[in-house]
Amino acid sequence: MVAHALAAGAARVIPVEQVEAARALKAEHPDWLLVGERHARRLPGFDCGNSPTEVLAAGPLVGRTLIHTTHAGTQGLSAAARSADAVLTGAFVNAAATVRRVHALGAREVSIVAMGHEAREHCIEDDLCRQLLLARLLRRPFDLGSIAPTLRMAPAAVKFFDPAADWAPEGDFALCSAVDVVDFAVQLRRQPEGFEALERAC
Repeated sequence: MVAHALAAGAARVIPVEQVEAARALKAEHPDWLLVGERHARRLPGFDCGNSPTEVLAAGPLVGRTLIHTTHAGTQGLSAAARSADAVLTGAFVNAAATVRRVHALGAREVSIVAMGHEAREHCIEDDLCRQLLLARLLRRPFDLGSIAPTLRMAPAAVKFFDPAADWAPEGDFALCSAVDVVDFAVQLRRQPEGFEALERAC
């Protein structure tokens, strides 16, 4: 979701661990877009769930700030920010750009954290993305043609093709499984207001 929102012109995405903290930020800044999920479902009172389809349809994103809280991803970002020198988010959609950014930073040590299903157990999609990033960091070949079919068989993909799961738009599958369609990395940076936010890396 984050890379697609930034590609559509959003200025930044603020990852927040706690739901109430996200709601408090929205109360202070009503024009910011409140995005989030728990157990993959949109939170009550939020503008959008963690769905790129919903976010891209939420109106013009150019220059906007998004507030973002998820079951696993934003928790991992907050934890990483406490100890890492630089934090990037990695996804299929901007994998090549992420690896270029890592090399440009001259990192001597790189940790790839796959948060998995609700930060409790491995999941196919996160493990596959980790494998892709690792292969590219090590300049090893990777069969890109295997990604979409593998993801289609993942348990997490079932909801996108279930008409009863109206909270999981089918279009999200294509948006999330496309490889290298976003040409910039996404990096966590300190903001003038004192919090961290995800921005295009330059």
